Amino acid sequence: MPLELIPCTPKELSLLVELGQQTFIDAFAAVNDPKDFKTYLEEAFSEKRIQEELNNPDSYFYLVYVDGKLAGYFKVNYLNAQTDIKSKEGAELERIYIIQAFQNQNIGQWMLEEAIKLARRAGKDFIWLGVWEENTGAIRFYERNGFIKFGRHPYYIGTDKQMDWLMKLDLLPS
Repeated sequence: MPLELIPCTPKELSLLVELGQQTFIDAFAAVNDPKDFKTYLEEAFSEKRIQEELNNPDSYFYLVYVDGKLAGYFKVNYLNAQTDIKSKEGAELERIYIIQAFQNQNIGQWMLEEAIKLARRAGKDFIWLGVWEENTGAIRFYERNGFIKFGRHPYYIGTDKQMDWLMKLDLLPS
């Protein structure tokens, strides 16, 4: 199963909007208030918002293909594009999503490893992320990969205040 990582460009805007919306719906729609969820989806995954993120020189989206078929995407932020820490020594893995048909095939593991490689190549000391405190499967996944909890921050889905764990992985040699 050959995996391919393709940097996303503004040409893929519509694809990225559709992919972002669908994977987020699949992951979280069932566990959120429909009205709040719809509001969040319309804001966070609008063409305007994704276009702004694509145009940010410190944000990078990557599409992941399996045997030539789109399987998911992730986004890495540096410097001021980071949502919380904004550290020049760190990189943020802001999004990592896999289409349902490709889940449970170790593609998420491969994607995480690729994001870590990108952060290392960029000379970063650590990579960090926010993960919903109720997403226990994702938290276990990150912990298995060496991430540790170091804080929390609120994350709003519409008017619903939820809490994310902040987790990081040290990239410096020990």
